[in-house]
Amino acid sequence: MADTDCETTDVVICGCGPTGAMLSAYLGRMSIPHVVIEKEPEITTDPRGIALDEDGIRALQGAGIYDPIYSDIGTCMGKFKFIGGKEKVLDRKAFLEMDYSTTEGGTGHVGFICHKQPVLEKYLRNAMTSSSFCQLQINATMIDIREEGDHVYSQYRDAQGKIRNVKSRFLVGADGKTGFTRKNFMEPLGIRMEPAHQSFYDETWVALNWEILLPREKTHPDFPLWKLGYKPQEVYDIFFPREFQVHLLWRFEFVVLPGEDGQEMSNPENIEKVVYPYITHPGSKYGLMQDIAYPHDCIRVLRSRPFRFAARSCNRWSHGRVILCGDAAHVFPPFGGQGIASGFRDATSLAWRLALLCRQGPSTKLSNHEEVLSAWYIERKQQLERSLSSTIENGQFVTEGNPLKIFLRDWSLYFMHFIPSWARDLRLGRRKEGMVPYQYFPGLPFDPAYKGGTILRQVYCKPIGKSDDVFFSDDIIFGKEKKGLFQLLVYLNDVNEVNVAREVLSRIEETSKGEIPYADVTYLVGRLDMEAESLTLDVSSVYCLATTEEFAVSPLCRGRPVPEYYDPHQLAKALGGSKFVLVRPDRIVYAACDDASQLEKEVIEAVAYLGA
Repeated sequence: MADTDCETTDVVICGCGPTGAMLSAYLGRMSIPHVVIEKEPEITTDPRGIALDEDGIRALQGAGIYDPIYSDIGTCMGKFKFIGGKEKVLDRKAFLEMDYSTTEGGTGHVGFICHKQPVLEKYLRNAMTSSSFCQLQINATMIDIREEGDHVYSQYRDAQGKIRNVKSRFLVGADGKTGFTRKNFMEPLGIRMEPAHQSFYDETWVALNWEILLPREKTHPDFPLWKLGYKPQEVYDIFFPREFQVHLLWRFEFVVLPGEDGQEMSNPENIEKVVYPYITHPGSKYGLMQDIAYPHDCIRVLRSRPFRFAARSCNRWSHGRVILCGDAAHVFPPFGGQGIASGFRDATSLAWRLALLCRQGPSTKLSNHEEVLSAWYIERKQQLERSLSSTIENGQFVTEGNPLKIFLRDWSLYFMHFIPSWARDLRLGRRKEGMVPYQYFPGLPFDPAYKGGTILRQVYCKPIGKSDDVFFSDDIIFGKEKKGLFQLLVYLNDVNEVNVAREVLSRIEETSKGEIPYADVTYLVGRLDMEAESLTLDVSSVYCLATTEEFAVSPLCRGRPVPEYYDPHQLAKALGGSKFVLVRPDRIVYAACDDASQLEKEVIEAVAYLGA
């Protein structure tokens, strides 16, 4: 194939699900030309994923998607209630509650939202296609991938049936666990899925989504609760407690037991046996003789199908210039809402590395792209292992069937509630696991001696001397107008330190060789009581912390809970007094330094990594 027969771009993304779309959105913000190949003609209406954790919300924010998160995309999950016992009763007393409406995890966001995946994907596509750097090809099928020299040559059939050829510097397979990239290109090269955790997990579950309609007296005149004064919404609420609701969508998953066939268990007659008892109440609860079931004709089945839930990851996530991410690289069980969020983490941490590699010529220091990509998935596998461990533990926790283990679990939780710190941790859930730093291995782009590898906490802030508008700190540090890949945050105790900090940075501006532009630097003052009128210095690019109350009345809080347990000083505590923080685009700290000499050393090393 001659190069003249090929379209040319920097990156080809195979697959436009959540992971591929997120990668595209971030590449667009970094001005990297790319083509996205998606086999489906439209966004699927099947609401597969329903949970997104705070890291995922932060990734959406970084893609320029925030306002619709709590209006169109989803709602805060609130409390997770864990109920046990053999009785099929949804409103029984929970043996454990976790409150994920709180803002305690270090991202500035709530713990989880329930989302509508088709709507989520719609906004991601809007974000990616709003960039002139993205070319989306829908209803297109990848038919060949070939790596040759410094490029990948891919071939696909477009929506009109025309065979098209693309020459790119990299190709990313984000086309799922059965997608073309891994099955047809990677597996013949020895890349395969393997158990990803020491606790082997591999089971088949039936995933069931229902859209629930409200019964009404006109449509269901014989429904017995009308005579007791119940209104349609009240009927819905007693059969489907709010903790189980997702926008009038009900999600139910159950395990396929040994000897059962997953496809048969997803049939209507078996769904009726397994699930309908949960929406049938004894008449005695209402003083009636007969049992009462929620009207079955008010239930519309959106999905009922078996899924194999496993904890698996590929032995390698890249080969040459072809890369796997999201479900193409790893698969999760459903017990932690980590599937989409992990794909988002893959995308945000891969995007800046691709941007870095695409701007380098073959003779530069970064000509060995395989080192950069292997460092990427070594990092990602560390976080993946933590998420899998937590997910599998959650699954064992909520599906335990051994009576002795259930007894020990329930009583240990009961006694833990008498120790205040343990009780608080139980109530808030595992919010700190996402903040665990990466372990350093040679070649990873951070300095562990200076807090490198930790996740930058996000706080609320406001500009000094301009207005009372409240911002997320990410939006200031990584604003679209910023030119460098790595950003420099200067965290100060007092505004009077700003001029001294600027003097220090002016001396190392030449050292950075333009990789960390002086104009990009963000200054954050760790005070909540700034009086702008008394300031005489230049306060451009200078922000101070905003209070919980200021955030609560700002547009950023519209549609979401007021921040509870939010600590405005969490960033300072995590930095441990360090003033100068070099941060990667994926919100990972490269290094946090106390003085000018340390900063200069770290800047020299960062610039060398960036290939300047």
